Amino acid sequence: MTQMNKQIIMKTRPVGMPILDNFEIKESPIPEIRHGEVLIKILWLSLDPYMRGRMSSAKSYAASLNEGDVIVGGAVGRVIETKSPDYDKDDIVEGFTLGWQEYAIANPSSIRKVDPSLAPIQTAVGVLGMPGMTAFFGLLHVGKPIPGDTVVVSAASGAVGQLVGQIAKIGGCKVVGIAGGKEKCTFLTDTLNFDAAIDYKNENIDEKLREYCPEGINVYFDNVGGKITDAVINQLANYARVAVCGVISQYNLTEPEPGLRTHRSMLTNQATTEGFLVFQFAQKYHIGMKRMARWIQEGKIKYKEDVVMGLENAPSAFIGLMNGKNFGKLLIKVAE
Repeated sequence: MTQMNKQIIMKTRPVGMPILDNFEIKESPIPEIRHGEVLIKILWLSLDPYMRGRMSSAKSYAASLNEGDVIVGGAVGRVIETKSPDYDKDDIVEGFTLGWQEYAIANPSSIRKVDPSLAPIQTAVGVLGMPGMTAFFGLLHVGKPIPGDTVVVSAASGAVGQLVGQIAKIGGCKVVGIAGGKEKCTFLTDTLNFDAAIDYKNENIDEKLREYCPEGINVYFDNVGGKITDAVINQLANYARVAVCGVISQYNLTEPEPGLRTHRSMLTNQATTEGFLVFQFAQKYHIGMKRMARWIQEGKIKYKEDVVMGLENAPSAFIGLMNGKNFGKLLIKVAE
């Protein structure tokens, strides 16, 4: 009997905020793997904001999905069949494009082995994977903080933001996080040791930034764009650095959002803004992973996961992510 694979496809392209009708669950036979390939049983699926960009037809750094395509996404799984000399049965692997499905076929160039003794395997798509490397290289190589700097990070309780703040604290910086809701802000200060947190849903961001950053902001790690970023850029210090990681507040807009013109602040403060993609640091991942793993073992880095059970719940969880409902790194547990 042919084994079946459950997959989640993009049924229709979202316009504005995604809705459940944009997704569809389908089943199809698992094809035979070819020479050099491996068959992977997906155990953990990562949900990340960048996936919304893949669902758009607008030009971006990655190819857009077409209607009917399996949703692209990072995942961790177990090799259950192999025709590759590089992988053995039961190897744990991670791949950035394995997708929203129960089984995936991959070639060795698109996956990497995961060491289960280093940390729980799902960290390969979290603190020891793409989000962790985004925080590590984005802050240290783009933001370039120095001890004593004031670092502000938006979406600070999310998969990337929570790590950015902790790395900055390790580096001797003052850290202010921006997040939505009292629970998330309390987590930042009480658990992650941020110096201050601003609840953008219930507090005046401009006033709180002036209170917490009286000498200006030296480094801004931007995950959201929009009005929050306008407020931060308006209070930059001289020679500030802005690392643009994401603009989640803009992903679902159908029309451009009017906002502050930032050029004056950038000019008068002689500041720099640099957008980056984590993949540009791929050849250095081993350095970042080793450092992050050591900080975890030393208790200097903590991480929070938001786990949803079942592949079929990925669409609703992703819509929640777009609305800021996740608390920590959002994961789907697909199988044991």
